[in-house]
Amino acid sequence: MRELQATGESALTGGDPSTAKSSRFVRPVVLLAAVAVAIVVADLATKVWVVHHYADGHVTTLIPRVLEIEEARNGGAAFGIAGGATILFTIVAVAVIAFIVRNATRIHHLGWAVALGLLLGGAIGNLGDRVFRSPGVFRGHVVDWIYLHHWPIFNLADSGIVIGGLLAVALAGRGYRLDGSREQPSDGPDGDLDERDSP
Repeated sequence: MRELQATGESALTGGDPSTAKSSRFVRPVVLLAAVAVAIVVADLATKVWVVHHYADGHVTTLIPRVLEIEEARNGGAAFGIAGGATILFTIVAVAVIAFIVRNATRIHHLGWAVALGLLLGGAIGNLGDRVFRSPGVFRGHVVDWIYLHHWPIFNLADSGIVIGGLLAVALAGRGYRLDGSREQPSDGPDGDLDERDSP
């Protein structure tokens, strides 16, 4: 059956089995890259705009007592967590980026492609601030600008990281793997029987 399936895929792709194999992951990889690029571009554009218009302390109220635009610098993680650990979060961002890029070709599930694309774009967006902004390389403070009252100020990269993380948790919780397969729940308290233990 596997040989017949491989033969069919080969026929559809001009007789090249490697092309058939590539066609199974090119769509999720492209989606991951597109989502990441969209987050990075949107995050960079909004930060440049905010720094240009709000560096003097100007504040724009969009919804009174709910939503404002203002510039703030953050040396910690998303939403201002652990403000004194800038270098640590720089290392974490690099590790996240490296992990996602290394495993990109393993992704065959569109949901995981979106989740990891959001995480990748958010990590790159904030890493750019840590590398290129003051007070120094790998110690730069991230530009935040979205202020919801009663919620720490944040940016689009933070939003990508949080939404991507929640989506990843939801996918993992429902048993979806990167390769597109789904983990089946065990049939009993001891889980599925190993084939070697079956009579």
